[in-house]
Amino acid sequence: MQFHRLPETEAINRKHMQTPMNRRSALTKITSSAAVLSAAAALNSRLTAAESSPGSPLKGRINHSVSYWCYGKWSLDEMCRVAKDMGLRSVELLETKAFPTLKKYDLICGMVSGCPGGIGSGLNRLENHDTIAEWMDKNIPVIANAGHPNVICMSGNRRKKASDVPMSDEQGLENCVIGVKKFIKTAEKHKVTVCIELLNSKVDHADYMCDHSAWGAELCKRVDSEYFKLLYDIYHMQIMEGNLIANIRKINKYIGHYHTGGVPGRNEIDETQEINYPAVMRAIVATGYKGLVGHEWIPKKLPLLESLKQGVSICDV
Repeated sequence: MQFHRLPETEAINRKHMQTPMNRRSALTKITSSAAVLSAAAALNSRLTAAESSPGSPLKGRINHSVSYWCYGKWSLDEMCRVAKDMGLRSVELLETKAFPTLKKYDLICGMVSGCPGGIGSGLNRLENHDTIAEWMDKNIPVIANAGHPNVICMSGNRRKKASDVPMSDEQGLENCVIGVKKFIKTAEKHKVTVCIELLNSKVDHADYMCDHSAWGAELCKRVDSEYFKLLYDIYHMQIMEGNLIANIRKINKYIGHYHTGGVPGRNEIDETQEINYPAVMRAIVATGYKGLVGHEWIPKKLPLLESLKQGVSICDV
């Protein structure tokens, strides 16, 4: 089986943090020209969303989560307090040692991390299978007992080193199926979904194998388990293939979790980036998806709290 890949693109450079403009002083500088009035309306809309109170009720059609690594300047306790105040359901990409803190705030971990090998060394290598299966068999019962729904895994890279011949798509699929079969019964028994993440191989994770939704969906089809699905990262899939809404509709039965992030740069998901997040969120809701959407962008233009509040507001369709 062959999967089309687009040419490589250059890595995206991140700019320095910018201090956000005070809303009132910004708007008083707007003059009456038609073009500037349009800019004022856009700015007012963005800042109004950012300034909404932390306790504002969410609509309930999207179950919001947040990836803790993006807010590492906060302690986990601080992150949990913010998430709870905002009405989020989850703080994610945490290991099992974080479970007591989450329990204190009545939050779940929407996507548990810690699977051995990381991004580059995953299920597409036979020699990794026993270590990964041992970890899954040990930790999935712990995850289930704590009430958390998902745990992340990775495909690994096509090459062990740059000089290697890349592994074919078909060989990678065959190897991943063998690996998943070693622990999927444990996942099914404890009703914890193992999600393999779709990542881009153009900008952030060169040579990563599970970099197209068609390949990931084929893997899920071959595994054929309700408890093995995709972590569909919207940021990564916009970079790799675009056509987000059509692809989500096509493979939605294989998607167990979503991540957000602005393109380019994995920064805020406001009007300064290229993805129309409200439209994507409405499409996700229309598929009947009831799982979590994990917000995973790195605040760049706004302070941490305002950035998170703004993005949640944009996605809360």
